[in-house]
Amino acid sequence: ERFFCRLKQFRRLATRYEKLATRFNAFLQLACAYIWLM
Repeated sequence: ERFFCRLKQFRRLATRYEKLATRFNAFLQLACAYIWLM
């Protein structure tokens, strides 16, 4: 639950700025790695 709250801090993910699924998935993976490293 806390992880999803942290993901929502990335405006690009919360608003689904990327329309292509591959780009959205790539940014999601980057955001997950960033959260994991912090």
